[in-house]
Amino acid sequence: MRADARRNYDRILAAAAAAVAEHGAEASLEEIARRAGVGSATLHRHFPSRQLLLEAVFRDKVEALCATAAGLAAEPGPGQALAAWLRAVARHVVTNRGLAASLMRGAHDGDPSLGATCHTMIIDAGADLLARACRANAVRPDVSITDLLTLVNAICLAVEHEPDGQAQADRLLTLALTGVRPQPSSS
Repeated sequence: MRADARRNYDRILAAAAAAVAEHGAEASLEEIARRAGVGSATLHRHFPSRQLLLEAVFRDKVEALCATAAGLAAEPGPGQALAAWLRAVARHVVTNRGLAASLMRGAHDGDPSLGATCHTMIIDAGADLLARACRANAVRPDVSITDLLTLVNAICLAVEHEPDGQAQADRLLTLALTGVRPQPSSS
């Protein structure tokens, strides 16, 4: 890719990420092009469909989420590492309003590969942390990574329109992970 084309590509991705964070996955393509300082034709030359643009935005964010999982795998507390990663997943879901759902809708409507790679990356990253937590007896052995990700997504869906959605998601995730019973005091 020529240097100017690469700059346009990067500006489009950054503008799309900001627009999705503000307006959700249905953010206006014209607005994204305007924010990126490119014409609509340039946007469509790089990303022939909304789905391809959303997947590119999502892939960058998923790669960062997977890198977080890899970094946490080196932490000494497997249970805490898994909980920290699930909180990172919740931040990811809240920040990328409707992005994953839109990608999965696109996968069902047309190209099954859309969103599938990112989904697999998240499952694999979380499964490694979960397996480590299970080996340390920090998590029940009957819990699957799909269970945990479904829980995180349900929590995020429940608070997605709240002004303090991230704080509420974090609080609800803590309740889900620790239970509603009082925690023993450390005295």
